[in-house]
Amino acid sequence: MWRSCLRLRDGGRRLLNRPAGGPCASMSPGPTIPSPARAYAPPTERKRFYQNVSITQGEGGFEINLDQRKLKTPQAKLFTVPSEALAIAVATEWDSQQDTIKYYTMHLTTLCNTSLDNPTQRNKDQLIRAAVKFLDTDTICYRVEEPETLVELQRNEWDPIIEWAEKSPFPFRYGVEINSSTSIMGPSIPAKTREVLVSHLASYNTWALQGIEFVAAQLKSLVLTLGLIDLHLTVEQAVLLSRLEEEYQIQKWGNIEWAHDYELQELRARTAAGTLFIHLCSESTTVKHKLLNE
Repeated sequence: MWRSCLRLRDGGRRLLNRPAGGPCASMSPGPTIPSPARAYAPPTERKRFYQNVSITQGEGGFEINLDQRKLKTPQAKLFTVPSEALAIAVATEWDSQQDTIKYYTMHLTTLCNTSLDNPTQRNKDQLIRAAVKFLDTDTICYRVEEPETLVELQRNEWDPIIEWAEKSPFPFRYGVEINSSTSIMGPSIPAKTREVLVSHLASYNTWALQGIEFVAAQLKSLVLTLGLIDLHLTVEQAVLLSRLEEEYQIQKWGNIEWAHDYELQELRARTAAGTLFIHLCSESTTVKHKLLNE
């Protein structure tokens, strides 16, 4: 049964297009981002109090309007994003809420709130160091010694990703080395690899770096995150590769009814939202301005 996992790379072919969400003027923030750097906690659900969602362009960027009320961050700052495409995506999160506002589904809004409020007061260099730190505990660099079927599964699925990272022009642009290890101490990452990775991440703005750290925290892997950014992997592939051992155990011992499926879908949603956030924050072009109810 485990052999079906060997076909993980042939699974999904598209980024998940699942809407997510976040807070307004006097509201509490959206979902907690599972990283030590995140300070926001999800509020309770609230009845939807608005009818229409729209976007407008202000002096500082694009704003979200709930009826005639401007969206604000948890620290009461005007919710303003630099990209019109990102504004439309966030507005879609709010517009997709039904009778009840489920803040924990609004991942894009939460990421924007984190970028705007910066609750941990980190600068760009600190964000880069936080992202690079994931390389020390990267999921795909930790290998088992037994059983042989899982050893083979990790080798067949993870080795090609490491080879891509070492030889592909993206992200490192130079020859680097990423080792794997069966030791509890983890792999040895050469100093040159770190230097090149820091240089590469410096090309991203602080908003995109927030997204990179968020996705790496979901996947427990910076290498898989870079594969997503480059579109070398789909969300479905990256998530399954990050859960390779768990998927192996499920194939061997069976699935816990509803629990595993729920966890998988939630991880896909967070990873997809984070990946979309990175791309929209890195996108320099704008889309045509339009109201959601047109």
